[in-house]
Amino acid sequence: MSAIRPMTPMDLLRFNPCNLDHLTETYNISFYLEYFTRWPSLCKVIESSTGEIEAYILGKLESSPHQISSIPYDPALTLYRKKFPNYLGWHAHITCLTVSPAARRKGLATKLSKAIEIAGDEAEAWFVDLFVRVENEAAIGLYRKMGYSIYRRIVDYYSDGSDAFDMRKPLKRDKQRKTIRANGETVRVQPSEVW
Repeated sequence: MSAIRPMTPMDLLRFNPCNLDHLTETYNISFYLEYFTRWPSLCKVIESSTGEIEAYILGKLESSPHQISSIPYDPALTLYRKKFPNYLGWHAHITCLTVSPAARRKGLATKLSKAIEIAGDEAEAWFVDLFVRVENEAAIGLYRKMGYSIYRRIVDYYSDGSDAFDMRKPLKRDKQRKTIRANGETVRVQPSEVW
């Protein structure tokens, strides 16, 4: 039986089987350690009964780095949608989610994503977002089944020149579903516009 638990720095020595997929981004150790330090409750692993790491997730809670106006953020306000289309209100972000090839199709990605969504709701975040390679059709399909939709396409986001979809799922705070949009695939932005 697999069990979800907090991720620790020692797991960095044991999670390589999860990173074997060419679509999985792998980061340097300082990147992972920053997450353990700043958002420890949003870093989780799923461990098999034999002690192997089958999946992990890194998440965070954030907003755009500066206040754009004295008016509190509200995605329903025309001011924010027109004048500041790339401003990000308080939200949960899935930075990395990966499942080892041997443990796929067991619902582990859904279980880990749900943990971040719950944390986002508890923190009164507006939505959860994540970036996924446009060619990763399996992940895009999985996220769609979980209620995520494409908000925009980020051109040349990855270091190899691949584009990313910014996918979002509104949380309880967004009762009017104003943090998502229809036809997000057609909205193209540069990486510098993602803040």
